[in-house]
Amino acid sequence: YLPQSYERDSSKHFPVIYLLDGSAHEDFIHIAGLVQFGSFSWIDMVPESIVVGIANVDRVRDFTYPSASERDQKEFPNAGHSKNFIHFMEKELQPVIENSFRTEGPNTLIGQSFGGLLATEVLFTKAHLFDHYIIVSPSLWWDDEKLLRRKYEPTAAPQSIFIAVGNEGEIMEKVARQLHLKLLADKHEGTELFFRFLEDKSHGDALHLAAYLAFEEIFKSGKK
Repeated sequence: YLPQSYERDSSKHFPVIYLLDGSAHEDFIHIAGLVQFGSFSWIDMVPESIVVGIANVDRVRDFTYPSASERDQKEFPNAGHSKNFIHFMEKELQPVIENSFRTEGPNTLIGQSFGGLLATEVLFTKAHLFDHYIIVSPSLWWDDEKLLRRKYEPTAAPQSIFIAVGNEGEIMEKVARQLHLKLLADKHEGTELFFRFLEDKSHGDALHLAAYLAFEEIFKSGKK
């Protein structure tokens, strides 16, 4: 998705929002529409931005690191290749976007469920790849919650991290809250951290409201 002013003003450059589960049959259309709506001058919730939807080939394979859990291995035998996917984002996707379009300013990553697991792994292992992280209903139960035991090393540059979870049961809510508390304890003083419990939303419908609230918080006036 390209902003309306992209063609009108060839001197203008734009931030980029990268969306996991980002095909037209997944979450691309409603997130792109939310960015379009939020960037109207009379709304001014989010800056005009390029939205890059990353369509899935095999989301379980691509969004999970190898699990030592026999349960995970049995239920998801093709899992465990997130390292390759993160390498693809860093070494192929981001350079293509930056070389093909007029980009400037913050990069944002949005991920939900297994996509939220991947976004958390990127945050813990290559935090510098994105300036803003929107992590919704992350499947941090994966590998018996071992990702939550990894050390988080924030970047020196300012970042924003928005975590949200719906009314999704004890385990999902617990791991999301644990992620928030872990980041709260370890974050850099320049890192802004937000948490929202969406009590009237489920795992299936939390993303849209979470993205809206995240844009409101992350892109407040003066932080765009």
